[in-house]
Amino acid sequence: MRIMGLDYGSKTVGVAMSDELLLTAQPTETIIRSGENKLRKTLARIEELIKENNVEKIVLGLPLMTDDSVGDRAQLCLDFAEKLKARTGLEVIMVDERYTTTAAEEELEEMQIKRSEMKKYVDQLAACHILEDYLHNQNLQK
Repeated sequence: MRIMGLDYGSKTVGVAMSDELLLTAQPTETIIRSGENKLRKTLARIEELIKENNVEKIVLGLPLMTDDSVGDRAQLCLDFAEKLKARTGLEVIMVDERYTTTAAEEELEEMQIKRSEMKKYVDQLAACHILEDYLHNQNLQK
């Protein structure tokens, strides 16, 4: 069994995958779409990845506001979560993703990745942070 982590953005979805022991997260890919509402191909690609990797659960980042309220971006993520549940039949767990993109950008800067190249990896790395947070919290509860 694996868990998939997703960082949902306006034109991209970063994807990360857990290992089978549910201890680590690895960046997998960035799904790019032409616009906010262009989800058919995105959902189809996520379904393919679920089947290829024996995914049994999805963790989706929820970009809450600094006061913990649900803003426009978070509402779009909640709507996407409903579409994911309906399409895949899997449980979708929402995880606070505040600052994961910033953390991913800082990590890429430390690795001395050029700014022009960062765009390829930042969403995948943010998805990794989201999934790692979830895995870490689950392991603490055991």
